[in-house]
Amino acid sequence: MTHKRNILFLPFLQIPSGHHQAADAIIDELSEKHPDIKCDKVDILSYSYGKVEAFVSLTYLKWIQTIPQFYNWLYQSSVYKKGDFDKRYHLYELLFIPFMRKLLNEKKPDLIVCTHALPSYMINRLKEVHELHIPVINIYTDYFIHEFWGIKHIDFHFTSSHHMKEFLLHKGIKENQIVNTGIPIHQKLKNHSGSVGKSHHSLSLLITGGSLGIGAIGELIKRMGTHSMIDFFVLCGKNEQLYGKLKNSGRANIVPLRYIKCKDEMNKLYDQIDGIITKPGGVTISESLYKRKPIFIYHALPGQEVINLHQLKKLGLVYELNYWKRQTQPMDEFIYALYRNKSQWMEDHHQSISLYHQQLSTIGPVDFIEKVIFEK
Repeated sequence: MTHKRNILFLPFLQIPSGHHQAADAIIDELSEKHPDIKCDKVDILSYSYGKVEAFVSLTYLKWIQTIPQFYNWLYQSSVYKKGDFDKRYHLYELLFIPFMRKLLNEKKPDLIVCTHALPSYMINRLKEVHELHIPVINIYTDYFIHEFWGIKHIDFHFTSSHHMKEFLLHKGIKENQIVNTGIPIHQKLKNHSGSVGKSHHSLSLLITGGSLGIGAIGELIKRMGTHSMIDFFVLCGKNEQLYGKLKNSGRANIVPLRYIKCKDEMNKLYDQIDGIITKPGGVTISESLYKRKPIFIYHALPGQEVINLHQLKKLGLVYELNYWKRQTQPMDEFIYALYRNKSQWMEDHHQSISLYHQQLSTIGPVDFIEKVIFEK
């Protein structure tokens, strides 16, 4: 009897973040191509402590909204700036490694895919002490690698940029262990929908604040002129209050949209727009880069997104609208001028996106996983 292969995906928390989206993108494509491969996705916090996860998720969201500066300082000082990748987190080991052992014994995976640093750290530790011998892949869903990630004993690394690949090489990881895939996006978003219908205005831009609709979208829209030459599609995520407010605003050029779960619908929207105004969340940026859309950053959540923004600016992949709260000129007029005047930034941006794609691996994340799982 043929052994049915089993892949265990390890994100963290139940918030619909990039950790889950990247895992889901790979699971959906694998399931379509190989129905005989079993894919399990498990949040180790829910698995270990049940309803505590909901409290942690709520606390995290409240924290980054109410005291963002403190969260940003704590995040950068605790796991990013020191760069100590040999540091031990004994409390986390005590809290999670016994449950990780239990999970691995239950699932008996042939391959483990970590899309979050915490499970990666635990898995790396188990491999370090020779308790685990199966292949493990890290999929980084941001544009940097912080010291909480397990690195040394992880078999393969899917990086988001060439800079991250160079970082891992500097840390002693072999080149054949690193695949510069970019952050995985759903297969359906790689299709050309043919949806190129335009409104009466010459430009269409998408504004998004992520799946939860948090950020400064409402304030940003107030800075847009009432007689704009741009149509704005506003993804409100699961923020019903924002959706209702925009729906009743009477602005003809503002089209509010609820959370879009259907990937085909999202794909059509991407193909319809001329650019995106967003936060620097990993998956949204990756989708926009794949579609080669100009990316404008209006806001960054503390912690990961602040660092993402810094890295993306270094790569020349985004334009930061960093003065929009103090600017007297309506934001839409400023953005419209960037397009219509064929600005130097727009030309440089197209070149940076082309270079970014040239540096990506010719083998995609699912193709590489197939190679690992079938050669095991």
